[in-house]
Amino acid sequence: MPVKQVWTDHKIEEMVGNLLRAGVTLSAFVVSVGALIYLARHGRSPADYSVFRGEPEDLRSLSGIIRDAMHFHGRGIIQLGLVLLIATPVARVAFALWGFAAEKDRMYVAFTAIVLAVLLYSLLGTGSAF
Repeated sequence: MPVKQVWTDHKIEEMVGNLLRAGVTLSAFVVSVGALIYLARHGRSPADYSVFRGEPEDLRSLSGIIRDAMHFHGRGIIQLGLVLLIATPVARVAFALWGFAAEKDRMYVAFTAIVLAVLLYSLLGTGSAF
């Protein structure tokens, strides 16, 4: 007979902590791999800091970042790691929303939904790269 899982605040906090640790660890690993690839290919190139050059056009959108990462371009992999780092707290809020809904805590569901909406609007609704 299956046992029904009970959601408690402590269990949700523990899972959120694990989610945050996993997100930051994965992000650090991806950025490190990208840095190693970038340095292996461009480590001996002279740096020219006299003229500012922004990010290339292909690294200004999520699709471009993923495309560059899939082609094993170091800068694309680094950018993907940074996107994962930005996504980690957003995933934390989304998971908290799910956890509060599982606990049937309407007040916290409402507050967390507002926070998630503001986060998503700030990332997606302002015409940014994502």
